Amino acid sequence: MIYNLKLFWRMTMRSFFGVNRTHARLTRKRLLFLLLFYSVWPAWTLFTWTCLFLDDLLFPGYKQQVIEKPLFILGNFRSGSTFLHRLLSREAETFTSLRTWDIFITPSITQRKLSGAFAALDRRLGSPLKRFLVNLDKRSLGKIRIHRISLFEPEEDENILLHAWSTFFSVVMFPFFDEMPPYPFFDDALPAEERRRIMGFYHALIQRHVYADGGKRHFLSKNPAFSAKIETLLEFFPDARILYLVRNPLDMLPSTISWLSYATSVFCTPLQKYVFIEETLAFTQYWYRHPLRYIDTHPSPNFKILSYDDLIERPREMISEFYLQFGYPEHPALERIVAQAVAETRTYRSDHEYSYEAMGLTRAQIVAAYQDIFDRFGFDTGVPLTNPTALTLETPIPVPGD
Repeated sequence: MIYNLKLFWRMTMRSFFGVNRTHARLTRKRLLFLLLFYSVWPAWTLFTWTCLFLDDLLFPGYKQQVIEKPLFILGNFRSGSTFLHRLLSREAETFTSLRTWDIFITPSITQRKLSGAFAALDRRLGSPLKRFLVNLDKRSLGKIRIHRISLFEPEEDENILLHAWSTFFSVVMFPFFDEMPPYPFFDDALPAEERRRIMGFYHALIQRHVYADGGKRHFLSKNPAFSAKIETLLEFFPDARILYLVRNPLDMLPSTISWLSYATSVFCTPLQKYVFIEETLAFTQYWYRHPLRYIDTHPSPNFKILSYDDLIERPREMISEFYLQFGYPEHPALERIVAQAVAETRTYRSDHEYSYEAMGLTRAQIVAAYQDIFDRFGFDTGVPLTNPTALTLETPIPVPGD
């Protein structure tokens, strides 16, 4: 079965029984979330799977869709991937990406056709539904801090695996790491059959997206969690280009812990401010070492390692470099797109504040845990952490709708 119903059921049971000493204890916030979630998600999942089945009957041509030279941006969280993904998504002549809307509302071709029909009717009526959705987007998703989310902007399509309940992203809504399969260590920890089930589902959804998009643009994906899937990913996308972003662990680790803790606090009332510290230490080390080991042992012009610092200091040069290496055409608009994105980023001031000391960590502990990464890339182990209110390439960039 493609949908991991057993995991969904276990997390459901844990949400209501024996949660008093967990991050998911039944506070008012938690009860409101559970009421909303179980009122919407099961019914929407059933509708989505019905539409996926209809795709096979109504649009069988998607199964023959070739995914040519897709670009996957990997690396740990908080390593510049959001900036680069949303910048490249503006290059609409070359790339197509999944927006939050595409991921959660219209993952099937059938749902896109229905959405398009409603959109056409809405335009004839003066666009009241569109205005409602834009306003709702600002009042709900627009309030989320650290990583701006919008229905109409590109997002990590690891989230699309929620439709199969086969991603560790569900842990921020259901913070039971002990129930979770070892998804953060995907290639080495999951049985081959399980890996192929999950990646086969993902591949079919990307085929649908590219097919519905016209099949002419290259698929663009930003997924830090795919760092754990690089081997399986390339089995299903042999023509893929892999851009691996690497950042100083002293900056990456506390920012990632802070981000996951904040995301969990949206759905729960955690027992303490920072959660999943040990788990984050474990999977972030794997997300450095596993993809780097794979790239080292499978040398290819389709792979490139890019330093966060180089991306900050020379974004235009770095983008031109991997465009040339990966065989993507440079359109005249690229110069303007990069300049505009960098200008917008420099005017943004994040409220994302964190301290690894407050997390119970020391600089020496972090350096020791990632010593091989510091040695390989020459990252500084002694300077103060990057000012969290200064320029950061995790800053979101507005992206025009497709």
